[in-house]
Amino acid sequence: MKIICVGRNYAKHAEELKNEVPSEPVIFMKPKNALLQNNHPFYYPEFTDNLHYECELVLRISKNGKHIQERFASKYYDSISVGIDFTARDLQEKQKSKGLPWEIAKSFDNSAVVGKFIPITEETDLKDLNFCLYKNKEIAQQGNTKDLLFTFDKLIAYISRFFTLNIGDLVFTGTPEGVGPVEIGDSLEAFIENDSLLEFMVK
Repeated sequence: MKIICVGRNYAKHAEELKNEVPSEPVIFMKPKNALLQNNHPFYYPEFTDNLHYECELVLRISKNGKHIQERFASKYYDSISVGIDFTARDLQEKQKSKGLPWEIAKSFDNSAVVGKFIPITEETDLKDLNFCLYKNKEIAQQGNTKDLLFTFDKLIAYISRFFTLNIGDLVFTGTPEGVGPVEIGDSLEAFIENDSLLEFMVK
């Protein structure tokens, strides 16, 4: 199982981090040991002093595929959840300033927190889907798929040009604006529409 992540897929998020709005998807990977599920607590790592949450919709791949055409892409994922792409922002900025890869800031253990998956049905409007994150019971981040720079199907088609997609792979589809820091003791809860799918503590 691999975790494929998309950066800068919401224009306002790219702008808030002073990044260029991309003309093609920005792709990076997380290893299997980055996955944290079942509402287990997240333990603040000792190597960062500026850890940020990035709330994202997460697709689960349901069919093996390579070089998938966009018009068939929806056949390759069948469920969706919400997750947190934890980012050590201080490490990321340090690595980027030197022109170095920034996996240590994005792909560390437990950095991909994923909630409960729900099936995608004919009633699911993936082009107008709301999601949000609460930190300590206050709204911290919210987004809607209508603001995606690259739709889910475009992402699947693009990613599968380079990587074979396998059943069980996860795709983090990008975060909207509003990312920010967490501290030990914070509680995070994430929703798709009115469904609470993820709730955990930072310890």
